[in-house]
Parts: sequence; C-alpha cells; structure tokens
Amino acid sequence: MRNILISAAVLFVISCSQESGITPDYVLSAEQKHNKFSSAIPPVLRVSTGSVIKVDTHEASDGQLHREANIDDLKNIDFGPIHPLTGPVYVEEAEIGDILAVDLLDIELHDYGWQAIVPGFGFLSDRFPDARLTIYKINTVAGTATFNDKVELKLNPFPGVMGVAPETAEMLSTIPPRANGGNMDDPNLTEGTTVYFPVFVKGALFSIGDTHAIQGLGEVCGTAIETPMTITYRLRVLKDKPAIKEPQYENDEFYAVTGFGETIDVATKKAVNYMIDHLVDNYDITAEDAYMLCSLVGDLKIAEVVDVPNMLVTMHFPKRILRQL
Repeated sequence: MRNILISAAVLFVISCSQESGITPDYVLSAEQKHNKFSSAIPPVLRVSTGSVIKVDTHEASDGQLHREANIDDLKNIDFGPIHPLTGPVYVEEAEIGDILAVDLLDIELHDYGWQAIVPGFGFLSDRFPDARLTIYKINTVAGTATFNDKVELKLNPFPGVMGVAPETAEMLSTIPPRANGGNMDDPNLTEGTTVYFPVFVKGALFSIGDTHAIQGLGEVCGTAIETPMTITYRLRVLKDKPAIKEPQYENDEFYAVTGFGETIDVATKKAVNYMIDHLVDNYDITAEDAYMLCSLVGDLKIAEVVDVPNMLVTMHFPKRILRQL
C-alpha cells in the first residue's frame, strides 16, 4: 500500500490526453493504491472541486491473474490483495453532508483481461464447484473481445468499485457494496455517467478500481472480464442539495438510485424509497404521486447478487418524464 501524498506540482499535467482530448489536472498511477475502505487511509492526492484526474487501475486480483496466468494461479489466488483501488483523493471543499459528484469523462481499455469461476464464490457456487479461468485478448481499437469461436463481445467498460471513505477507522473489505459506494458492479456506470456519493468524512476520500471490460447485470458467476484500465474523471462538491443516503447516478436518458441490502427485498425497498425521496425533494410532486409514477415508469434492476453479504438493486427513472414534472 502506498499512501504517499503527491504534491500538485508533481502531478499537474501540461499536455492533452491523446486518446480523449481531455486535459487532466492530475494523474495517478496504478501503484498509488489501497484495498480497504476506511477514513484512516491517508490520501495520495489533494485537489479542489472541479479538478480532472486521470488514473490507471490494476485489475481485481492485483496482478495475480496476468496475461500468462493459468489454472494453478487461480487455485492459489490470495484474496488479501483483491480490489486494488487507485486513491484515495481528498477534495478540499468536501464536508460531511455534502454530495460528491464524479463525472466519468473517459474510459480507456487495456489489452487483456480475465474471467474465472472461483470455487466457493458466485451465485451458483454449489452447482459449479470447479475452478475455471479464461484469459482474453482485448481489441482496444474495436472495443471487442472473443468469448469463443462463435461469440464476439462488444465491450462496455466501467469501474466496478467506486466510493468515498465511510465514517469509520476500521479497515472494511471492498467486497460488498455499502452506503459509501464500494463494489457496486453496475454496468450502467460507464463513460458519460455522473455518480453521486454522500460525503461521510471531510475531504470525501474518493477511490476507484475493479475495472470491468464487460459485465451483465447481476455478475452471476462472480467475475466480469477483469482488466486494468485508464479512467479520467472530474470531482465536484455539491452543497445545499437534498441529502442522499446511498449513491445515485444519471446519464442523458435516466436518473437512478441504488439500494444495498442482505436480501433482494431489503435492497429493493430501499431503492424504491430513495427514488420517491428524490422525486419529492427535487420536483413538484407528492409522495403518493411519486410512488404511483414509479410503478408506471420506474425500472428496477439487479446490479449484483454475488458480493456477500450485500446485494445491490437500482431504480432507473426516465428523464423524458422528469422534464414534465
């Protein structure tokens, strides 16, 4: 773990990104990492609101499953290093009760990834007890990967883990999603999306990682195509906004809320309540009308079911309807 505070002078980038045309204010390497969520982890960088940061990330195994990895590497995997996260980043203006907006500006694929069935892990671990590993070659130009001789996959890269520090000095596992974000594994959190996090500690302490080239909603076997990635994002502190309890996000088409819980029922009830709260707090609508409207146009989705002990459910609400409220 390298929790070295990097000065702004060292990290300031003076040249424009060749791939995206976005000029970042700071860059972080994949080696500036940690793999727990805690308010006690020192930041590797301090920035002001509005800053653009370009980061590299390791894949989920932190190098244990590499381009030349084989089934023995999988069978001997150490879960201790799982989910290396680049960060944390301290945002000077962020105070407890604020909202941290994370604009995902650009996501660049790297050229390999892996997927595995890990014994004892996954939604159907009782049916599939044996280890299996696939190493993928990723076409970064076309944005594709070959599953087998019949199936070509169009990739949809996104970070599986994003989050702020929780209000505890305890070193929490990155495996489950929580109120601070964490392992949400939601394939909707891709380039062009803005994700909102409640701020629990001064500075917010934002981290990102566990990047996926492609994943279905649910991530049922427990892994996506796990791959290193380069992500450029902007951090903005929002003040004097209605409070949120768990992450929310939006793109051009919809606004979404998330709810975690140890059962689908608990997570789903939280997501529906959070969407009703969002509508009532931000639009001219009663709670009863919001509840009924959610039943007509709100879409519940299961983001993930494998990151025990918590599951994540989201509700998407179309912006074409929001514009009428």
